[in-house]
Amino acid sequence: MTPSAPSQIHTRLRVFLAVARHLSFTRAGEELSITTGAVSQQIKLLEDWLGQRLFRRLPRRLELTDAGNRLLAAVDPAYAAVELAIGRLRGGALSGVVRVRTLPSFLATWLVPRLPRLMRRFPQIELQVVAEDSTYSLRDGEFDLAIDLNDGTYPGFQSTVLLEEEIFPVCSPRLLEGRPPLQTPDDLVHYPLLHDMTAWRGSPPYAEWERYLKAIGAPQVEVRRGYMFNRNHITMQCAIAGMGVAIARRTLITDELDSGRLVAPFAQSVRTGKRYCVIHSAGALADPRVATVHDWLVAEAHAAELAAGPSADATPAPAPGD
Repeated sequence: MTPSAPSQIHTRLRVFLAVARHLSFTRAGEELSITTGAVSQQIKLLEDWLGQRLFRRLPRRLELTDAGNRLLAAVDPAYAAVELAIGRLRGGALSGVVRVRTLPSFLATWLVPRLPRLMRRFPQIELQVVAEDSTYSLRDGEFDLAIDLNDGTYPGFQSTVLLEEEIFPVCSPRLLEGRPPLQTPDDLVHYPLLHDMTAWRGSPPYAEWERYLKAIGAPQVEVRRGYMFNRNHITMQCAIAGMGVAIARRTLITDELDSGRLVAPFAQSVRTGKRYCVIHSAGALADPRVATVHDWLVAEAHAAELAAGPSADATPAPAPGD
């Protein structure tokens, strides 16, 4: 006979949803204003009652089990429907359009795979997404939220940091076949190079390669040659096709490395001093729809950082003008 649900089941499910969103007991506790220990205890009680583990406790992160994924698929839309109904009853329905401007590569690689979660959680919010390069100016009134890669300074706007960025070279394993070894930066002379000509706002065409090599102490390597593209994700596709060695952004490249389609010939990564930020006008978050999308983006970014775990020590970028 299946035991009846405990009276605290809704509390435990709410804690489960927070942990599943952040993949962190600590972040879930911060969201719910309870201690990490209380979060852990509620998850343990829920798992004991279900008779199944919902999370795998890995050394630096949590991971949903199959049972956890099944529970999340059932509970998340149900609670989203409850939140929507309550919002309507309180006169603050989360429905209507939110205009988002974002970088094309960030949209294609990072945001699009996550958008189904936003749709399930807030089905009445309709996004209008415009992809624009960093070379286009941010103009007030043209968007509700914008995602950009820069140093975090946006005069006339407010911003929230989403993700810090690191860069490092990558290439297809096929590119290395029948060529001289690629073990040091000096070996790049034997390989074609691929460039993102709009790496960040105001960057010169060869900025990523030059910044990387200067930071690791190899500024003498000539990089002003090869193929140029104005989209990072297109540059990565050309690297996968074996066209040359490209500079990857850690935020935008995970599956390619995990699958072996790309390899990193040099272990050292470099912090660029640039970060992905979500930008908005003063007062924009007073609109509950805009605030909801903003907070969802921040939560997804935190969850992505936790899932990736701490990266190896990265070399700081050279100071501007060095």
